[in-house]
Amino acid sequence: MASTPAMGDPCFDVDKLSYEIFTILESKFLFGYDDPKLFLNESSPETPAKNHASPTISSGKVRILSIDAISDCLVAAAFLARIESSLRIQSGDPAAPIADFFDIAAGSGAGGVISAMLFTRGANGRPLFSAEETLCFLAKNGLPSARKGLFRAMLRRSIDGSFRKIFGEATLRDTVKPLLIPCFDFSTGAPFLFSRADAVETDGYDFRIREICAATCGVLKAMEMKSIDGRTRIAAVGGEVAMANPTAAAITHVLHNKQEFPFASRVEDLLVVSIAGVAPELAGRSSQSTAEALRIAGNGMADTVDQVIAMAFSQNRTNNSNYVRLQAHGLGIDAIKGSNRDAKQIMETAEAILGQRNVESVLFQGRKLSQETNAEKLERFAAELIEEHDNRKKSRIPTVFIKQIMTPRTSSATTITSTTLSGSPRPNSSHS
Repeated sequence: MASTPAMGDPCFDVDKLSYEIFTILESKFLFGYDDPKLFLNESSPETPAKNHASPTISSGKVRILSIDAISDCLVAAAFLARIESSLRIQSGDPAAPIADFFDIAAGSGAGGVISAMLFTRGANGRPLFSAEETLCFLAKNGLPSARKGLFRAMLRRSIDGSFRKIFGEATLRDTVKPLLIPCFDFSTGAPFLFSRADAVETDGYDFRIREICAATCGVLKAMEMKSIDGRTRIAAVGGEVAMANPTAAAITHVLHNKQEFPFASRVEDLLVVSIAGVAPELAGRSSQSTAEALRIAGNGMADTVDQVIAMAFSQNRTNNSNYVRLQAHGLGIDAIKGSNRDAKQIMETAEAILGQRNVESVLFQGRKLSQETNAEKLERFAAELIEEHDNRKKSRIPTVFIKQIMTPRTSSATTITSTTLSGSPRPNSSHS
């Protein structure tokens, strides 16, 4: 048997170098981390540990809400209503909307619509919907199923119908906090991320919320849409195709957007809750339809993102409160029978889901049940949010600096041109 290399052996040095290179590449892959100081020798005076000119400043943790592209959107809405209820009780504010306790939201597909409902500004300057109101609205206006979801039904009834009633003429600029919603752009053959950070800098990346929601929910047919000034045109298809789980995009956005999140430089500076739908039961099926195959691909993509992020935060998520993934298994809203299903019945089913042991994804090893229930993880995370909320009241340094509008809003009726900017780079400051 070969002996273990001694500390001074050349092969040991090669292994150590290989490990360091892999660590740098892994960090860059996960978060686009680009710090030239990583490559400097420890003896260099520029080594971060010995550079006293730029001390580490911590003014709190950035709070991220991410919602998957899910078919059973009521499960996500029920999760959010429960989180909001817990936050209201712990904060002592019975009317606080969930948007008050998060700094940025990312949502894909139906999750994008829920995010937009929670973070779009209403006439009074507050969010259009609380999580409780969102759940009631969804329960009243329709229920999703495995094949025909509420939002796809809305899309068939035209954009200027249901989504117009919810969002009116609001655009990405009209959100109370940063918002990220993905789609796939056929004109460039690449994912496109609708971002408030870009919208506040130029009309060329400002889009109407109702059109963004229709685009991220589309699956089979691309939707032609243009920015407020008409210069950026894209052929958008659903977020489920492009980015079923937008959590990684949200984390990357925060870590690189130094204008709005100047003190967030590592995952330890974040509090992330990622909400998934119901884990599919596919065992024993020998064949799937095209729609099911797309769903499988989306679920696999979402789980892979979850696995990678979980590893970045901690090998053992049970003892790590910075990142929480909520997902139901074996029980969905379809378990509620009858045609008159209301928010109370949905919450009862949601309570049953919350009582389940939390589902965790293990890298390349499928799923496992954790020792905690969904409710226990949720309550623990809510306590973290409240602690962060209270700490900010005492801190003199703001944790987040929300971008203000850089240019006046331009009427699309007077500036539409034939110029296409879909392939142009975005403003450098947002790094979406």
